[in-house]
Amino acid sequence: MTHKYYERTGFYSFVGRNLKSAILPIIGVILLIFLFNRYVYNINDGLRHFTETFSRGSVLATFFLSESLLGLIPPEIFIAWTKKTDDPILNLSILAVLSYCGGLISYFIGKYISKIEKVRLYLEVKMAKSLQNIQKWGGVLILVGALLPLPFAIACLTAGMIKYPFKNVVFFGLFRLARYAIYGWAIFKVVH
Repeated sequence: MTHKYYERTGFYSFVGRNLKSAILPIIGVILLIFLFNRYVYNINDGLRHFTETFSRGSVLATFFLSESLLGLIPPEIFIAWTKKTDDPILNLSILAVLSYCGGLISYFIGKYISKIEKVRLYLEVKMAKSLQNIQKWGGVLILVGALLPLPFAIACLTAGMIKYPFKNVVFFGLFRLARYAIYGWAIFKVVH
């Protein structure tokens, strides 16, 4: 039943188009990190320097600010940082909760931004078709933002701008915690 609905409403083609546009940048970032680590600067050395230079509070505050404002600093850097701390599991858990809370703050920033007249008009006129799709499938988009290496803050900001129900953002955003568990496990295997 749900499959037929998604097929009829164009959900699969919408997700497919967006995944196609996201896959090359994701592969590009992974390749750049690999090449940077191999030929420019050893990331493990950088993480060691990072943990020895900055206090835990400074790192967590920087991370929370990033996760609340567009999530521009890749969280994988901070996940790798937790491996180098005295209590990696606790710090990873704190990162997960801060990321989740940062996304919720982004939601309210989006609600505020949508009240600005020029932004509201732009959304209503230029983005009308995209907004219809986002409103229809907002939960899936929040889920994708929570699980994939896309900025979760941007997904939540968008949800706030289109007035997607907050309770749904709270629920689907919980998958962000699972992402940190999975990525933490993978990164802990790589970082020595």
